[in-house]
Order: sequence, then C-alpha cells, then structure tokens
Amino acid sequence: MIELRNVCAGYGGQDVLFDVTCRFESGVNCCLLGPNGCGKTTLLRAMSGLIPHTGDVLLDGVRLEKLPRREIAAKIAVMSQINTIYFPYTVYDTVMLGRYQHMKRGPFGGAGPRDREVVARCLATTGLTDLADRLVSELSGGQCQRVFLAHTLAQEPDAILLDEPTNHLDIKHQIELIDYLKDWTADGKHAVIGVFHDVNLALRLTDRMAFMKDGRLVGCGRFADIATRAFLTDLFDMDIAAYMTESLAHWKRVT
Repeated sequence: MIELRNVCAGYGGQDVLFDVTCRFESGVNCCLLGPNGCGKTTLLRAMSGLIPHTGDVLLDGVRLEKLPRREIAAKIAVMSQINTIYFPYTVYDTVMLGRYQHMKRGPFGGAGPRDREVVARCLATTGLTDLADRLVSELSGGQCQRVFLAHTLAQEPDAILLDEPTNHLDIKHQIELIDYLKDWTADGKHAVIGVFHDVNLALRLTDRMAFMKDGRLVGCGRFADIATRAFLTDLFDMDIAAYMTESLAHWKRVT
C-alpha cells in the first residue's frame, strides 16, 4: 500500500530522516518505535505528503506527488494526540468534517444521505451517539480522543497514521483507543501505522514493528524476530528488558 524508497526529509533545509526504504502492506498494522528525536513523526509526515521529501513515497504504486491532495486524504488519514480543544463545534459536526473530501459541495450544507449514514456509524462505533449534540470543548480528554477517532474513521481511509495518539490519556482510555483500532483493522482491508512510546501499547495493537534511531530505519519485522535484549538496549540507550521484567515482578505481587 505505502512504499518508501530512499526517502530523506526534514525541516528548514536540514534532513532529520535519512535514506528510509520500507513497505507497509495493506491490511497489516505496524508500529514505529525508537527514542525521542529519531525521526518517527517526520516519517509519518513524509508518508502522508505533509512535508517535502526526496526519494520516492508511493501510494498503491503511484508517487505521492502525482496524486491530488484530496485523493491522498481519501486513502490516508492522520490522527495525532489531542491536547486542547479551541473550537465550539458539536461532536456530530466535528465527525462530519471528516467527510469533507467525499462531499461535492464542501463541508457545510453538502452532507448527503451517505455522509450522514457514515457519521452515524462512526459515532456508534466509538460510543458517542449519546454525545452527538455536545460541544467538543466541553468533553474530557478521553471523550475528545474518541471524537477525533470517529472523525478519522469518517474519512473511510485505507490506512490511519497515528502520531502518539495515547499521550495524555489514562490507561483505560489508552487501551480503549487501541482496541477500537484493532476492531477497525480486523477485516484485513485496513491498516494502522502508529508512533508509540509505550512498547506494551504498541504490542497490544500489533507485533510488527519498524525500529528507528538517529533518523534511520534500523529494523523492520516481527517484534520477536528483531527485539533482542542487546538490540533494544542499543536502541533506547537503557536496559529496557530489565526495566520491563522489574515492572512485571511488582505486578505479580498485586493480589
């Protein structure tokens, strides 16, 4: 579905992503793991056409530069962490905005029966039907993240790119969000490519990982096939296996 060939990208003329070559298959979830500043978010932005790049990014075999922005948005949706809500839209209107690229007459006044059907389904899927008329600015952080998940699903994309979507959510809502996404991709036709800091949350979504360090891809495949203790220690500059084992010992004592 999404293929990168020798991709470099960055900001202000300075590359922070170097020579990345990989392929993300249709229907297969993948998580991007690595330390802060290693280029994970930059990779997502290059993949979705939000920043310039050199090399090739192909969407279903076609170079991104040859595709209209509207067509890219119909196939790839980007969902980031939500910190503060500034606009007083209702939940329903916010989710309906996700239908923009499908509307012929723009986001307001252009909704047809199909758009209303999709929005109703996305609200039901994320447990927001009863909150449809509430203002987004009045919701809790967990509720807002569900609204933006519904907004993203309403785009009906083939793939969702996640940029640390669980930051600032409590454990219950983190797991809830991951499980919504797993349900969405269970049909084998959709995929999630996500940036995570929490390795356990990443593993809850998928066992397929792309590991990054210093702007380069250093491993891609199943977690169990790549993630040796030495590899993870070098990647995160700490003995992460020892940390996880110590944490598990604490939880085993909880009765």
